[in-house]
Amino acid sequence: MTLFPTLLIAFAMSSDAFAAAISKGASLTRPRFSEALRIGAIFGFIEAMTPLIGWALGTAAEPYVQAWDHWIAFAILCGLGGHMIWNGCKKETDEEDISPRTRHSFWLLAATGFATSIDAMAIGVTLAFVDNNILITAAAIGAATLLMVTLGVMVGRMLGAVIGKRAEIIGGIALVGIGSLILYEHMWGMAG
Repeated sequence: MTLFPTLLIAFAMSSDAFAAAISKGASLTRPRFSEALRIGAIFGFIEAMTPLIGWALGTAAEPYVQAWDHWIAFAILCGLGGHMIWNGCKKETDEEDISPRTRHSFWLLAATGFATSIDAMAIGVTLAFVDNNILITAAAIGAATLLMVTLGVMVGRMLGAVIGKRAEIIGGIALVGIGSLILYEHMWGMAG
């Protein structure tokens, strides 16, 4: 996989964490950069580890599904992308407790980070079926998440959930595009 698709995946995977970070930033009273960086580091580490776990699972299954791995990659990426687009488009109905605070607990952040990284684990499974260096991709996902979450916390107070929803929609569209590209390259490679 080349640099551009790797970066697309990295930023697509960080978009839901970015949306969560905006809400975290909005619930903090004047978040400091050090707090934003702490939140970004927690999310980034978790988001970098989950594709490695998924890749290990996908690698174990790869000999059994090699004939249709491109269809699996396409379905997973389109499913995740569609889910992200759906989440980005639907209206929030749950009222969260957004009482002002100065810091979130580690365990709350770790749970939120894990919840937003489940899709990165599925991406890891998908990447076991394509030509890809998983360590570079996982590092890119972690770095993009660190950057996007830190930024999301800092601007969350000003921008609210509107930007977070749009980021999730854009990330979903990127995943559908990458899934379609994998399928196209496989089909075009078979025809040629």
